[in-house]
Amino acid sequence: MKNIEIPHVHERSKRYLFFEKLPGLLSWTILFTPLLLSLINPVFAVFFVLGYLLLWFSKAVGLNVRSIQGYRRMQRHMALPWQLMLEDLTTKSVDDRVDIPDWHEKNVQRYQQNSHKMQLDDVYQAIVIAAYNESREVLEPTIQSVLDCEYSMRRVILVLAYEERGGDAIEETAESLVREYGDKFAHAMAVKHPADIPGEVIGKGGNITYAARKLEAYLEEQRINPLNVIVTTLDSDNRPHPSYFSALTYMYLLCQDPKTVSFQPIPLFTSNIWDAPALMRVIATGNSFWNIVQSLRPHTIRNFSSHSQSMASLIETDYWSVRTIVEDGHQYWRTYFRFDGKHDVVALHLPIYQDAVLSSTFKKTVKAQFLQLRRWAWGASDVAYVAEMGFFRKNAIPRKDLIAKFARLLEGHVSWATAPLLLAFAAFVPLLVNPESYVSNQLPFVASRIQTLALTGILITMFLGLKTLPPKPQRYTKRRTFFMVIQWVLLPFTTIVFFSLSGLYSQTRLLFGKYLGKFDVTDKAVVTDASRKVM
Repeated sequence: MKNIEIPHVHERSKRYLFFEKLPGLLSWTILFTPLLLSLINPVFAVFFVLGYLLLWFSKAVGLNVRSIQGYRRMQRHMALPWQLMLEDLTTKSVDDRVDIPDWHEKNVQRYQQNSHKMQLDDVYQAIVIAAYNESREVLEPTIQSVLDCEYSMRRVILVLAYEERGGDAIEETAESLVREYGDKFAHAMAVKHPADIPGEVIGKGGNITYAARKLEAYLEEQRINPLNVIVTTLDSDNRPHPSYFSALTYMYLLCQDPKTVSFQPIPLFTSNIWDAPALMRVIATGNSFWNIVQSLRPHTIRNFSSHSQSMASLIETDYWSVRTIVEDGHQYWRTYFRFDGKHDVVALHLPIYQDAVLSSTFKKTVKAQFLQLRRWAWGASDVAYVAEMGFFRKNAIPRKDLIAKFARLLEGHVSWATAPLLLAFAAFVPLLVNPESYVSNQLPFVASRIQTLALTGILITMFLGLKTLPPKPQRYTKRRTFFMVIQWVLLPFTTIVFFSLSGLYSQTRLLFGKYLGKFDVTDKAVVTDASRKVM
């Protein structure tokens, strides 16, 4: 079996190191391009900036349209009776209900015609909840949200994966939660991930991989086929939609080759949105709608945060990587190369609710937010991995597909780091360098008109953001709702300071070989009804 693991630092060739540097090289080159062109000829700079602004204006229009479409589809899927639809697959009939979509009957027929179909009664859901040092107030609602799902808990295995590094408190919390709730599941276990395992970075990947190996041993003991087990990873603050596991099982049973498929719900960062500061609310809402848009783009969707995959597939990929801090997105590429490109991510248009960033103080919350985005931006490290595995290792992946995926990966990270800065400031560079030039003087005015039109899309995000809000806690007055509206004036600031700079920070570290050696766990504070924060 070919090795699909990320090479250790001392094993990386000059070629691998070049591709690690490539996102940073491109990002800094693009950022300095308006200045260099202004020094050569201001007309060149003006055309470059205008072309870039018009490109992103068209993208902004597309994103706004997709936001509306994605929100509507999510609402429709949230209203579907997934458990009844799941039962229809095995009863070979479809009840005459007005709330059932036309495609369901076709799915029932397709399932019944499959001679190798998996049986519903054979399917298990395994839920791995990753924890570090979170309190019971954070973890218990996550377990309770799973129990509140309409799926039979007699077919659910709960694995509470916690870190030895988290200390005695998390061990006591994990063990007590398993004792209290364990009998409500088919099986439950608390698994402690030992600290300082050689070859592992300090991160979530090592934790959930260690727990999944314990799960594999349990399945062997119970003689449960790994292909019949769907594994879902949850962070400690995740709450799946009540229909999530029914919909997941429904889609899994319809797969022709479930081993080569993973499933991606829509992460919505709204659980504590009323309690988070305005800066974090804007970032959380923007992230939520980006995930909604991605759910409509099958060619770009990747594993992110919570996701689901068969146990059989995880065994063949040797679980998640223990050498990266971005094990979620990287798992897509591990599976992609393990099965020679035969890997699809199926969007589940149902939410898994997560927390916006919130710590004990505003200063700590701002820092935690940047660290979270910096960790996500470290996904740029996958550029080198994909280049090495795809172009310089023997594989049967179609070149066209590989090149397209590599280009999207690289472009996505470069745009992450450069787009906010260029859109905000590039129009002023030719004017500063060539103040006497007519075209340089006119560029800021033209750019402002384009930007104003593009920013009208904020109204769409603001409206949909208000529609996705959970009920306002009684501890807040109507004034809090007003702040939810005017907070959007902070969007340019959050986009530049948090998104662009986090991307540049991560890419620049890769450029100079300064690797992030650990997973920065995001603080998770809970505000009680008495307005008290609990970490």
